Amino acid sequence: MTGTYAPRAAVRARPATGSAVLDVVVPVYNEEADLGPCVRRLHEHLTAHFPYPFRITVADNASVDGTPAVARALADELPEVGVLRLDEKGRGRALRAAWSASPAPVLAYMDVDLSTDLAALLPLVAPLISGHSDLAIGTRLARTSRVVRGAKREVISRGYNLLLRGTLAARFSDAQCGFKAIRADVAAELLPLVRDTGWFFDTELLVLAQRAGLRIHEVPVDWVDDPDSRVDIVATALADLRGIGRLGRALVTGALPLAQLRAQLGRGPLPAPPARVPPGLPRQLVRFAAVGVASTLAYLLLFLLARGPLGAQPANLLALLLTAVANTAANRRLTFGVSGRRHAGRHHLQGLLAFALGLALTSGSLATLHATTTPARLLELTVLVVANLAATALRFLLLRLAMHHRQ
Repeated sequence: MTGTYAPRAAVRARPATGSAVLDVVVPVYNEEADLGPCVRRLHEHLTAHFPYPFRITVADNASVDGTPAVARALADELPEVGVLRLDEKGRGRALRAAWSASPAPVLAYMDVDLSTDLAALLPLVAPLISGHSDLAIGTRLARTSRVVRGAKREVISRGYNLLLRGTLAARFSDAQCGFKAIRADVAAELLPLVRDTGWFFDTELLVLAQRAGLRIHEVPVDWVDDPDSRVDIVATALADLRGIGRLGRALVTGALPLAQLRAQLGRGPLPAPPARVPPGLPRQLVRFAAVGVASTLAYLLLFLLARGPLGAQPANLLALLLTAVANTAANRRLTFGVSGRRHAGRHHLQGLLAFALGLALTSGSLATLHATTTPARLLELTVLVVANLAATALRFLLLRLAMHHRQ
């Protein structure tokens, strides 16, 4: 594929009107006790550490306690705070409404308990502002993340993400961490396709983004479990399973306009590689090396088995011949992706030429070694390994030339 890679445009971080670059949504339901401390702490952090204009939106999920009054008081107290009141519950519903109504070019959300360390907020949204990425998620499952939570929640979280990998081929590591961000232009295209209004909203959004060819940035986070969490684990798990089934069916039946999304939102093709690095060469080298290691081990085993009854030179000939044939067949299929009988004879003739060169190198090395000394078995094997490495480099060049018609 040819073309010029076109990165997504960076967000203008200093708009002339002073409008917010980032809108952080805090969805809440009956959180009159925690809402005030949460928003003030978040506001203080953004004021001190976030270099662009920001906004905080409290999305009230039809609370029936004093949460609406607390939210209005915060909006009166802090000019960057706004309130959105919904008549129905559902975190996904709240995020959809708040993000759809926001004029900010970068949208984020976090849970009201602030379990995630706020130091990760700027690393979360910076790739979206710069145009490097399209979505960003905090992950508690990265090697460098630091997480404090009980064993039950740890097992459930890891099990759920493994389930997503197995059923929906998810490549992101943590679907449920309440710490995510998205570019507004991307959200405008994806949100109408997300059907879930509850806890599965995040997963559905991420799967659609992945299938559309968007870049998802992951940030390792420090995360401390909230012991007062009101999430019903059983009900949430059942809803997630239903969501996985529904989304899986939509993907299989083609009900989602993925091709259109990829064409509209996906990133352009990368520029062609330099002429001195042929396409596919790095992958071919890795696979050839793996086949070569297996062939060398098989060669040494056969040599040791035949060395006693046949002697060094006949054992070398037999071991090299057998492994050369197997090596050519394995590289033909695994390294260069050639299958079927077409050109098979030519490829194996090329492999036999590589065999002859390898035989000359190893036999010559053995002959020189035995002519100068009576070597120990370990020294004999060492010389053979070095000679085989040289023969392997020659074999790769010859086989790649022989199978060049496939490229």
